[in-house]
Amino acid sequence: MIQFTDISKSFDGRMVLEDVSGTFKPGDTNLIIGGSGTGKSVLLKCLIGLVKPDHGNVLYNDRDFWNSDEDTRKQIRREMGVLFQGGALFDSKTVAQNVRFPLEMLTNMSESEKDDRVNFCLSRVGLEQAAGRMPSEISGGMKKRVGIARAIVMNPKYLFCDEPNSGLDPLTSIKIDELIKEITDEYHITTVVITHDMNSVLEIGEKVMFLYKGHKVWEGDNTTITQSKVTELNEFIFANKLLRDMSRQ
Repeated sequence: MIQFTDISKSFDGRMVLEDVSGTFKPGDTNLIIGGSGTGKSVLLKCLIGLVKPDHGNVLYNDRDFWNSDEDTRKQIRREMGVLFQGGALFDSKTVAQNVRFPLEMLTNMSESEKDDRVNFCLSRVGLEQAAGRMPSEISGGMKKRVGIARAIVMNPKYLFCDEPNSGLDPLTSIKIDELIKEITDEYHITTVVITHDMNSVLEIGEKVMFLYKGHKVWEGDNTTITQSKVTELNEFIFANKLLRDMSRQ
């Protein structure tokens, strides 16, 4: 479980997040949504340790990330899997080598154990036949699946996905959403997804947090979000629907 309290962050005197709190439970797909510039990516970076908040706490199963010693923070980081926007694959490495990279850096596994783990993760995302291919030889959707395989190769307790559907067509986006949901359920991971895609919200949003101008202004799930009385959220939903309708024309 991830608990964060009163997270605030400013850059050059401009407040980006202000007193944002929440709880993300294992086995749920937890979505953070909002328009561009609302602070959702900064919140993600505060949670995974890339940006230190000005104040506030982040707890991983009651371990205070920012107020712990470096060894504890390293241990928590080893329990994280991160799917970065765009996949962030190494262009000079094969698909299998990209997935294998965390094992090489962070474990003492034998070569055969690494091979077995990489093969298992590629099989789990349906890419066992692409192991020897280069990132330039596969599609955008396949790159996202490679990114997911790399994110789960260390058996993480916490999975973070930054705009996993960015740049993908609607059908591929649905498949990525389904894969994230299946992995979350199967391994009982605490999954956090940053997105602006309402299709993802309605499909896998078991818990949804809506940010607006650095504040949390609504929290609920995909069964109640369309019943919200929050003006900013309703405008966000309407804008998403309008974009989807235009893309189908």
